[in-house]
Amino acid sequence: QVQLVESGGGLVQAGTSLTLSCTASGNTFNAYFMGWFRQVPGKEREFVASISPDGELTYYGDSVKGRFTISRDNRKNTVLLQMNSLKPEDTAVYYCAAKYAENWNRAQDTDYWGQGTQVTVSS
Repeated sequence: QVQLVESGGGLVQAGTSLTLSCTASGNTFNAYFMGWFRQVPGKEREFVASISPDGELTYYGDSVKGRFTISRDNRKNTVLLQMNSLKPEDTAVYYCAAKYAENWNRAQDTDYWGQGTQVTVSS
């Protein structure tokens, strides 16, 4: 069982930066691919980024590539999402997610979810 808790959401202006943090419980954190998804009302949950257990491999959705950076610290059981050059269309609830032993980009394949944190980008 893995529990995920996000923090760092908020209201920011377009063009600025924000960092989301996710802390995981349990002692098997380094066995999981970790990721971020986001969702706006009425739309499916969208893949944002993922990272391999050793942190060497990262993957990004097309809409955030070049602006967002995912990283992890296995000593602290944390994963970060650094978001730069934010746009109003980045407004969403952001969810931390975990998948055991393999990469993924479909929400329905996720093993564990956090509760979500709201990010609002004003124009």
